[in-house]
Amino acid sequence: MMSEESKGTLIRYCKMCAKLLAPDYEREYCPACEENKLFDEVREYIRNNEVTEHQVADHFRIPQKLVKNWIKEGRIEYKENAEAKELVMLHCEQCGTPLTFGTLCRKCRKMAENAKYEYVGNDIEDIRMRFLDKDDK
Repeated sequence: MMSEESKGTLIRYCKMCAKLLAPDYEREYCPACEENKLFDEVREYIRNNEVTEHQVADHFRIPQKLVKNWIKEGRIEYKENAEAKELVMLHCEQCGTPLTFGTLCRKCRKMAENAKYEYVGNDIEDIRMRFLDKDDK
């Protein structure tokens, strides 16, 4: 771990990303790197074992909500098989189709991507496009 002495106070940095750590923070890695490190361990565990999200949460003593967030983010996904289809709790936010990861099915995700573009102008020669921010409607 990188550290420096400044006016009698030890200045410490994250071992992985070199981000400055609070003086009272006791770990070697910043919270973001801690989560990435944990995620790497979880990913390896899932690759080597047939487990459910509940079993992952129990094994690593982490909230099941964290595992669900990783699934929604698309970082891990449910395996597709006949048994798992009954257990899948994720559904597309737009149409309700069962999902193995994320928040939108492929069809709705594609429609959402296409909806980001809009034509401006009346003359065929003057048709311009612009990118809509998520806040624009």
